[in-house]
Amino acid sequence: MSATPKPSFQPLGGVRVLSLALNLPGPAALMRCRAMGAECLKFEPPAGDPMRHYNTAAYAALHAGIDVRTVDLKRADGQAALHQALADTDVLLTSFRPSALAKLGLDPASLRQRHPQLSQVAIVGAAGARAEEPGHDLTYLADAGLVTGTALPPTLYADMGGALLASEAVLQAVIQARATGRGVHHEVALNDAAQWLALPRTWGLTVPTGAVGGAHAGYRVYPCADGRVAVAALEPHFAARLCEAAGLPTADMADPATHRAIAAWLAGQSRAALDALATARDIPLHTLAPEIA
Repeated sequence: MSATPKPSFQPLGGVRVLSLALNLPGPAALMRCRAMGAECLKFEPPAGDPMRHYNTAAYAALHAGIDVRTVDLKRADGQAALHQALADTDVLLTSFRPSALAKLGLDPASLRQRHPQLSQVAIVGAAGARAEEPGHDLTYLADAGLVTGTALPPTLYADMGGALLASEAVLQAVIQARATGRGVHHEVALNDAAQWLALPRTWGLTVPTGAVGGAHAGYRVYPCADGRVAVAALEPHFAARLCEAAGLPTADMADPATHRAIAAWLAGQSRAALDALATARDIPLHTLAPEIA
């Protein structure tokens, strides 16, 4: 499945986005903008985007169809090339700290004076006064309470969530600029993206005592005979079908005895049998290979 399926309606058709953003959040946001029809240009420093050096496959996927040019913004000719391009750009996407933007003359006040029609979406680590703090996906997730043990999270949630918020901000900026005739400035914080993703946990839904945190016997990952099974029989009718398949009376799904009985039954079932059961009885579950130590 493509990470960025092309929508039939392209809300950014005819919009020009220029990105200076490196690593993951900015390029992922630019990839989303291109999928929504934007004409996308990216300026990279002479050393290139770090992503190109540590994961060429990811870099290639992120930049498919993007016009990438090497421009040294620390040189006068690089600055001239940038501002020439910005004259025909709708939205500038950045991922520098505010102090670095100011050194390059790309702070909101300077841009407003030189390119009043231009909007800017500035990706930062944390919002407001914390925007100068160093950080990465892992620290933002930790700050949001989403690191619960010593294992690394399986994907870069704050970076990818921030990319979605940034592409949303591009849409907002385009709508606002069309309504007012002036460019706008939006700051998107990766820390805020992590806090947004953490809301279900904040509300208690995914803590160990929450319904989708392990307290409900029909919403857990269990070992099975040749792997694992992710069971999501949360609603009463799905839970009843699960209990029936396990040979149990419809039970209190929060009762530890129910947990033990379902776990014991699943431990004896193969992945093939459970896949067939899911189809035959309309039970939401998905089998997995054994966990790798």
